[in-house]
Amino acid sequence: MAKKSGGAGCVVVVLVLGLLAFGYYKWQHGSSSAPPDGADTGGGTGRYVALGDSYTSSPRTGKQAGTPAGCERSDDNYPHLVSARLRPAEFADVSCGGATTGHLTAAQKTGNGTNPPQLNAVTEQTTLVTLGIGGNDVGFLSLASSCASSQPAASPCKDRLTANGRDQLAERIDATAPKVGDVLERIHAKAPKAKIIVVGYPTVLPDGDGCWPTLPFGAGDIAYFRDALGKLNKMLEDQAEAHRAGYADTATPGKGHDVCAASGERWVEGLLPSSPAAPLHPNARGERGMADTVLALLKLP
Repeated sequence: MAKKSGGAGCVVVVLVLGLLAFGYYKWQHGSSSAPPDGADTGGGTGRYVALGDSYTSSPRTGKQAGTPAGCERSDDNYPHLVSARLRPAEFADVSCGGATTGHLTAAQKTGNGTNPPQLNAVTEQTTLVTLGIGGNDVGFLSLASSCASSQPAASPCKDRLTANGRDQLAERIDATAPKVGDVLERIHAKAPKAKIIVVGYPTVLPDGDGCWPTLPFGAGDIAYFRDALGKLNKMLEDQAEAHRAGYADTATPGKGHDVCAASGERWVEGLLPSSPAAPLHPNARGERGMADTVLALLKLP
């Protein structure tokens, strides 16, 4: 009997350790999920294509990479960092600042040159695709300039965008969902062997009331936009799951690295960047954090 009891005790210990390990993984990786099995990429094999908007292209954090210059694509953005670790036979980063889901299938005119439809870079030989898109469809950054307030408790954008019982940001997120799903299906059709990872947006706004006046948005707008960014990431996660793709949750590891964090800790810069980056965009540290999240899903040796 004592022997049986000991065996049961070992089983309990194993289960507890397993649960603790799972809890630690979730704490570290949040809602991240690996892509379904597909062709391997790396070590001199495969083709990696990066698609996305300015949170992927990473304006002003490094040297200009590729053309057109108007896409403000940096050589230290997360696609370049992922590629440097993987070492695929071919790598194409066609991300572009200001891109929407529409620019995956249509050319994008910038202030300095035209970016071809991003999906043009996805070929039958493609074995890995990362996709970071959706924020410009919703219009987060275009709204930011109208939200500044001299009152720390104000919420001018929330008041305007939720008037008459509507939530315009929630509606825009819902309208973007099928567009993301369509893009994922197009990628599958063009590159049936490819693993696809949808890359979510990192944590931009802190918990609580924010850091007025450093970030001159009132507490009501901070809470409203923080909630909307969470809804956007949840939509991207849901679309990834529904369309046979992995999801890189960069918001969970980005907690505490928001625009209100100390300059040496933040991943996303404020309106007046203290590190090279565009306002309200990831800096080089943020791009490294995003790259680490993607690489963790690829289970490298």
